[in-house]
Amino acid sequence: MPAPLELSIVVPVHNEAGNVEQLVREIATALEGRSFEMVFVDDTSTDDTRAVLVGLKQAFPMLRVLSHRNNAGQSRAIRTGIRGAKGRVVGTLDGDGQNDPADLPDLYRQLTRADAPVELKMVMGRRASRKDTAWKRFGSRFANSIRKRLLKDDCDDSGCGIKVMDREAFLSLPYFDHMHRYMPAIMNAEGYKVEFHDVNHRERGAGQSKYTNFGRLWAAFSDLRGVTWLIRRRRNPAGVDEY
Repeated sequence: MPAPLELSIVVPVHNEAGNVEQLVREIATALEGRSFEMVFVDDTSTDDTRAVLVGLKQAFPMLRVLSHRNNAGQSRAIRTGIRGAKGRVVGTLDGDGQNDPADLPDLYRQLTRADAPVELKMVMGRRASRKDTAWKRFGSRFANSIRKRLLKDDCDDSGCGIKVMDREAFLSLPYFDHMHRYMPAIMNAEGYKVEFHDVNHRERGAGQSKYTNFGRLWAAFSDLRGVTWLIRRRRNPAGVDEY
C-alpha cells in the first residue's frame, strides 16, 4: 500500500508559462522526503502554461495538471484544486513565483504540531518584506486596513497566497468569487482558528500581474459588503454530538 499523502500543494495558474517550471522544481525541493502531490490548476491560459506543465509530469510523477474549460478566476481554480486534492492537509501558492515554496514546511509544522489547538485549521503566510511596487503596497495596505477593521479577522496581509489548511475545513466554507482574499474571516465565522507565520516574498519571475490597484480595490469594496452580510447571517452550532 502506498503511504498516505502528508500534503497536497495546489497552485492556480493563468498565463504563467515562464514561471511554472521553476515553481514545480522548487516545490519538489522544499518537500523532498515527504509524501506529497502538486496540483496545478490551469485557468484557461492562452500561452504555453499547460503544455509546459504536462511536459514536466514524467520528471515529476507527483505532479497533476487540472484545466478549466472556461476561465473562472483564482478562487475557483483554488477550489478546483482542493476538491481534486488527495491529501488531508492542503497548501496553496500563487503561480507567479513570488511565494517561496521553502516556507511550506514551516507552515505545515505549525498547523500539525502536537500542541496545536483542536480548532486550528489554517496557517496563513504574512509577507514580512514585500517585493512589489510602492503603489501596489499602498493599495494593499489601504484595502487591508479597511477589511481588518470591518471583519475583525486579525489578518494584516489577506493577499498572501501561501497557506496551509485542513482540506475538509476549506470545503465546508461557502464559495464565492474572490473568497481567497477573505479566508481568515470566513474560517473564523465557521468556528475555526487561524494562525499566521512570517514568510519570504520575491520579485515576480516572468509575465505580468493580473491585477491593478483600482481593479482590486473596486472588487474589494464590493466583496466586503457581501462578506460582512455572509458572516452576520451565519449561525455556528459549535460542533455536533451523536447519542
